[in-house]
Amino acid sequence: MAPKDRSARTRVNPLQTTLKTSVSFAGTGLHTGRATRVTVQPASAEYGIWFHRTDVSDRNPLIPARWDAVSNTDLNTRISNEDGVSVSTIEHLMAALAGCGIHNALIEIDGPEVPLLDGSSAEFVSGFLARGVRQLDAPVRAIRVLKPVTVRLGDAEVTLEPSSEFEIDFAIDFADAAIGHQEKCLNMANGAFVRELCDSRTFCRKSDIDAMRERGLIVGASVTSAVVVDGTDIVTPGGMRHIDEPVRHKMLDALGDLALAGAPIIGRYVGHRAGHAMTNRVLRALFSDPSAYELFDCDTATAGRLPGAGLKRADCARIAA
Repeated sequence: MAPKDRSARTRVNPLQTTLKTSVSFAGTGLHTGRATRVTVQPASAEYGIWFHRTDVSDRNPLIPARWDAVSNTDLNTRISNEDGVSVSTIEHLMAALAGCGIHNALIEIDGPEVPLLDGSSAEFVSGFLARGVRQLDAPVRAIRVLKPVTVRLGDAEVTLEPSSEFEIDFAIDFADAAIGHQEKCLNMANGAFVRELCDSRTFCRKSDIDAMRERGLIVGASVTSAVVVDGTDIVTPGGMRHIDEPVRHKMLDALGDLALAGAPIIGRYVGHRAGHAMTNRVLRALFSDPSAYELFDCDTATAGRLPGAGLKRADCARIAA
C-alpha cells in the first residue's frame, strides 16, 4: 500500500477576511467640503467591497467598489451605480482595505464623498488594525497578469506586466523644485503598504489651488490635510513626512484604484506621470483581453506575497500621528 500524502491532507488554502467589528471615521470631503461619517462593517465571504449611501432612500443606495463602476477620475476616483448614486474620493479608503488584506466589507456613508482626514490612509489603517480581521470560509482569490498591458495618454503611461510578486513602480515629474522628479519601486508584500506608504498625504501646487476652487473642487482642503508646495518651498507646516512623499502618495492612490479590480493582483504596475484615470484605463484594458489575466485560488506561498498578509499592529507604529 502506498503511503498516505500527509502534506495534501493537511494543506489548507488561505482564507478571505473581513473586519472583526465595525469601525467609524468622520471628517470633511476634499471636494464637497461636506462633513461625512463612514462606518466600515464586516461582511460575509464572497461579498467583496460595497458602499451604501445611508442618506439615499429614493433610489438604489448600494454601489459596488469595482473598476467598471468608475464614473469619474478628475482629481479623485468616483464610483456610481445604475441609478446615478455615487461616492467619490474612495481611493485612500480602498488603499487601506487592500493594504490591510481586507477582502470583504460594507461601507456605510451618509454623504457623497469619503472624508479626506489627514490626506492619507493612515487613520483608516489605524482603525482597521485596532479592530483586527477574521477569516471567512472561502479561499483568497487573486488576479495573475499573464502578459503586458499598456495604456498611454500624452506623457502619461501605465503598464501592468507579469511578475511573481505584486509590485508598484512609479515615477513623477513636476516643475516645482520641492517635488521635481521622484521615483520609487516597492514590493507590496506583507506590511509594505502600512510601513512605507499609508501615511503619505495628497499634494498640490499652491498655484493650482485657486484655479481648482474656482471649479468647485478641493473646497475641503487645508494645508494640514495635504502637502502644498510653491516652487522650492513647502507651505504645509512641518514639511513632508518623507523626502519623497509625493511619489509615495501616487503609489498609495494606485493601490486604491487597483483594489477596484475585485481581487488582489499578482503583477507589476509601472506608472509614469499617471493618475486615477490611467489606472482605471489599464484595468479596463486588462479585463477586455481574457488572455491577459487569470483568476485563481491562492496557495499559501502566493497569499504570503499579498498586501496585508501577516500584518501586525506593530507595523502601524511608524504611522504619523
